[in-house]
Amino acid sequence: MTPLFRKFLGLNWVIFANIIILITFGVYAIYNAADGRPGFEKQWSDQVIWTCIGLVGFFVASLIDYKWLRFVAWPMYIVALGGVILVKYIGTDNDVGARSWIRFGGLSIQPSQLMILAGIAVLAIVFGDLQRWARVFRSPALRIVLGGILTVVPMVLILKEPDLGSAAVWGPMFCGMLLVGSIPFRYLIALVLLVLTVLPLAYSFGLKEYQQNRIIVFRKMLLNEPLTREDLRGDAWTQNYLQIAVGSGGMEGKGPLSRKVLNQKSIHRTFFPHEAINDFISGVICEEFGFRGMLLLISAFSMLMFQCIFVAFYARDQMGRLLVVGVVATMMTYIFMNIGMNLLMVPITGLPLPFISYGGTFMIVVLFMFGIVQSVWVHRNISPTQPMPEDSRSLAKEE
Repeated sequence: MTPLFRKFLGLNWVIFANIIILITFGVYAIYNAADGRPGFEKQWSDQVIWTCIGLVGFFVASLIDYKWLRFVAWPMYIVALGGVILVKYIGTDNDVGARSWIRFGGLSIQPSQLMILAGIAVLAIVFGDLQRWARVFRSPALRIVLGGILTVVPMVLILKEPDLGSAAVWGPMFCGMLLVGSIPFRYLIALVLLVLTVLPLAYSFGLKEYQQNRIIVFRKMLLNEPLTREDLRGDAWTQNYLQIAVGSGGMEGKGPLSRKVLNQKSIHRTFFPHEAINDFISGVICEEFGFRGMLLLISAFSMLMFQCIFVAFYARDQMGRLLVVGVVATMMTYIFMNIGMNLLMVPITGLPLPFISYGGTFMIVVLFMFGIVQSVWVHRNISPTQPMPEDSRSLAKEE
């Protein structure tokens, strides 16, 4: 039996099965949300194509030892940062004026998603390996400063696109990796206080007017303050119909074929049809599948995150542990923000839901991230200083 085949058999198949279940449900949710409308007939099949491409990257990342990231993380970070800078000049604007995509022929690439992957790899090196390469980086303060610079620079550039959702991912990712990065707790407390001090300035000078209005509307709805007719026609328009869609779903939902069979009016088909397959997919699931369907979806995500935390506990070195924690923190942010904004628990920020929302770049990047998680699991019993044993007897002795 070859070492490569042993690695394949050693994959965490519970994680893989969980991912496949989520992707399958996501494709069905996109098909249901699109409902054959003109221009949306092939979105679900495109998602299947992007998933197949992403699964290739998933297995490649799973079967190759993640130590290769030590050599390519910095170049990958520089290239991704160049893409984020380049999008300002040649990017494509969306409906609200955000320039987040670069088009190459018929393909669209979102550099901010690639930037997040590169950021996880670089921060894992900063907090996991850098102190072994140079004595000066044994100082926790110096590592925090370096990691903070590597985090703030792309976060500010992404915020200027403006893409508040993708920029907001960097904070929880950085904090999650700090928690397991051998940083004394007093530094974490000081950092939290510093962030709380800077938040008002970031709100006043870092956000566009429409982003500030979203937060104001969220505060009004959270405190049950009355909304004016101008609010309902403007910044609160989407939140209002999201509230109606989620509430009308009830426990069991209207059903995937509600419009065709039961002749029930579906809010997402009327009031937010274009975003129904990506940012507002959670609202569609609540409306069509009800509280029961959303509860099952959250349970599936919870199982996946707990399995990844289990992998982090068994990582062979600090870098592998940090990689997994970075992926978990990033995915938890996506899940919480997407479901939260559809349930009006947080302001609308425009974040997709992993494995569920439509998006080619996002699907490929997320599957590659979980491939790295699988690589940490597969190589957990292999010494980081020794190569993979070539014969089965050597492998059996090492295990």
